[in-house]
Amino acid sequence: MQKIDLDQTDRRILGLLQTKPGIKATEIGERIGLSQSACWRRIQRLRDEGVIKDQPAILDREKVGLSTMVFAHVKLTSHGRSNLTDFAEAVRQYPEVLDCYVVLGNVDFLLRIVAEDIKDYERFMYEKLSQLPGVQEVNSSIALSEIKHTTVLPI
Repeated sequence: MQKIDLDQTDRRILGLLQTKPGIKATEIGERIGLSQSACWRRIQRLRDEGVIKDQPAILDREKVGLSTMVFAHVKLTSHGRSNLTDFAEAVRQYPEVLDCYVVLGNVDFLLRIVAEDIKDYERFMYEKLSQLPGVQEVNSSIALSEIKHTTVLPI
């Protein structure tokens, strides 16, 4: 993956897009001293280059009934490349898994999972996650409270 060169104006645009959901090119241009069309062209270039991936609505998970967040460390029985790929493909199918990372260390994957409650997570863990081929061990940590969560990158 190639790093994209960003000038100060690009960085200011990206900062506003991250912190002000739904902000229009007109308002961005006014704030940073660009015309609407110049601002729109920069935003479009940033999208075309893949710097801006998406503009999703960010929901409050607790208000939609997903009050439990779990970090699961998953160890596979074999470190063969096909096992890693098979596990990754299977995990992509579970909407409960918000994030999945391949990690170095004592485990192979770190997952961030949401559930309605502990019983809901237990069901997911026993009926889905632990049933995936190659899973040797799952160690789960329940998040008690959220101190910081952001989608804003420090650019």
